Amino acid sequence: MTPAPAMPAGPSFTNEVMPILTRQGCNQGACHGKGAGQNGFRLSLRGYAHEQDIISITREYNGRRIDRNFPARSLLLTKASGSATHEGGRVFSPESREHATLMEWIKAGSPGPDADEPRISKLEVTPQDRILKVGERIHLKATATFTDGGKRDVTWLTRFDANEPAIAEVTPAGEVLAKRNGAASVRAAFLTEVAVASFTIPHESAVDPSKFQARNNFIDDHVFPRLKDLRIEPSEKAGDAEFLRRIFLDLTGTLPTPAEVRSFLADNDPAKRDKLIDSLIGRPEFVDYWTLFLGDLLQNRKERDHDVRGVKGVRQFHEWLRAQVAANRPWDALARDVLTATGKTTDAPAIGYFIVTVGEFREQEKSEVAESVAQAFLGTRIGCARCHNHPLERYTQDDFYHFSAFFSRVKLDRKNPKEAPTALAVAPRDANDRRPPGVSQPRTRQYLQPRLLDRSEVKVAPGADPRVSLVEWMTNPANEHFAAAMSNRVWKHFMGVGLVEPVDDLRATNPPSNPGLFKALAGEFAGHGHDLRHLIRVIVKSRAYQLTSATLPGNQAETRFYSHYHARRLPAEVLLDAICQATGVPERFDGYPEGVRALQVPDPGVNSAFLRMFGRSERVTACTCERSGEVTMPQLLHLRNGERMIEKLASPGGVLGRLLAGEKDDDRVIDELFLRTLSRLPESAERLAVRKALEAGDPRADVFRDLFWALLNAKSFAFNS
Repeated sequence: MTPAPAMPAGPSFTNEVMPILTRQGCNQGACHGKGAGQNGFRLSLRGYAHEQDIISITREYNGRRIDRNFPARSLLLTKASGSATHEGGRVFSPESREHATLMEWIKAGSPGPDADEPRISKLEVTPQDRILKVGERIHLKATATFTDGGKRDVTWLTRFDANEPAIAEVTPAGEVLAKRNGAASVRAAFLTEVAVASFTIPHESAVDPSKFQARNNFIDDHVFPRLKDLRIEPSEKAGDAEFLRRIFLDLTGTLPTPAEVRSFLADNDPAKRDKLIDSLIGRPEFVDYWTLFLGDLLQNRKERDHDVRGVKGVRQFHEWLRAQVAANRPWDALARDVLTATGKTTDAPAIGYFIVTVGEFREQEKSEVAESVAQAFLGTRIGCARCHNHPLERYTQDDFYHFSAFFSRVKLDRKNPKEAPTALAVAPRDANDRRPPGVSQPRTRQYLQPRLLDRSEVKVAPGADPRVSLVEWMTNPANEHFAAAMSNRVWKHFMGVGLVEPVDDLRATNPPSNPGLFKALAGEFAGHGHDLRHLIRVIVKSRAYQLTSATLPGNQAETRFYSHYHARRLPAEVLLDAICQATGVPERFDGYPEGVRALQVPDPGVNSAFLRMFGRSERVTACTCERSGEVTMPQLLHLRNGERMIEKLASPGGVLGRLLAGEKDDDRVIDELFLRTLSRLPESAERLAVRKALEAGDPRADVFRDLFWALLNAKSFAFNS
């Protein structure tokens, strides 16, 4: 029988000493964990490189930080306990458990990392999912499971932090205080593992239970009980005009025409909303909008430093994506085609994804493509682990480069397009190189082979493409991240706020606002063959989506639980197209024929001051932060006084010019302008105000130009509500 590995004499450097330094913040970025260290003492950021840290602590400067003859005099102790000058101040007392543990470790000879000692395999924090009252306190306990099966209470070594400290704060010792109504989570971190405890703090005032009973589908079965738990009253169902404008903009990126508004408002069919949804999903404009959505996600752009495809290659990838959307290609099949693409740009436009994510000077380590793939297809940000262990997740630096190894055989053969198209191939193993596919870990210089992010091993046959094994794992129904990443993105598109925010930061320490719905939505998507149109239908047919944006006194401040529709500024391309559609004056884009809408332009590099100003995605990374929905002063000034806006308003061939020339009935002109911009008829007070201006003797053209200008500058025009 093989004897158990001997435990190190004294406390473990890996499992006790380093967690103490991490919990006290010694190896954080603001202290000794910064790149250059602090006052000559440098530790790896959050303890990701123990083999380096033991040298820094025990050997640097002739080992001056450790005094084995007189352990109590060790600088590691005297500075941390405040008995010697320390810029960071006192971090623990001489009577503390931390001080005693470090003292014992020094007395034992300050042993370093032991490759044979048990490693952590899991961290649990209790209690979880508790409902608290404002002012209530609760103590957390962290338990670590190790590879030998042993369990230890590591609460005193665990670092705690709250995601919403204004709602629930946590002390370093793990005591949670409920401060105000809402929902919050506490992250517990110990070594490379993390765990989360979630808390709900309901409002004190009761809400009529009947307010939570309406439902259209399973989405409502999750949204309204969550609101009930929080005692947040949902808003009423949106009226037909509000819903009509919203669904047109969300599904197709276009406004309904005046005729479509009149027809829908006059229709008494109780199923008219569902019928409209099905009709819009079948339109070419739907295909245009969701091609833009995928173009952003897959970073379809001309890579400035090395992409010899030019705009032609961008258009080829765009047209390929458009064909997939038009055919309602399942997301898993589309992802498989993109991630295993080979060939020339003319025959396999999907290789454009690798052309922009495998850079000229990054080809050997394949780090950028690994980061982009994880973020775009799994909703996971692993970029931090390129340089050090992830601070908020379990991913280590080794995990990052194991994942990068899946792309180690991707080779780009860049050609001048006048000579031949750029090609992508999977390089076979060289006859003189007997190594399997892999990359070199830059810190340790170890050669790391492909390994999945869940740390399960894969075997890649000689000469095979490692990407195939990766895609099989990614698209397997058992991999919840793949379906969840896309369903969360689509949910945010329609609901304004993701179930997880940011939508490309899915991790245990960033839990969804509604865990049950998050899981159910991903399951619905995967269970229906990753059908995007099915997922979209389910979301927009829910009662939750069809709530009004008008708030109630009890839900005005709510931003995460969908008690009302979250109004948001239109995306840059949609807003520009809406202005063109309302005024009847198209925008001109260099290199494109007149009449091409902003949504249809494949290249994010096309020159447009408007699109830049209103935050279009430049597609440099897979981050959703590439696209901005914020409102800025330059935007407001442009809408009010911009040269192109004035030209569109004053154009004789535009909507206003034609109405003034051909329509003598002022009420009809008023109706037409409201229908074209706000997708509704004017209220009595609004109509009366225009009539008064006309009766006052102001020139008719000036009155209607001012009205049109005011409508185009109204918040309700620039926002989808």
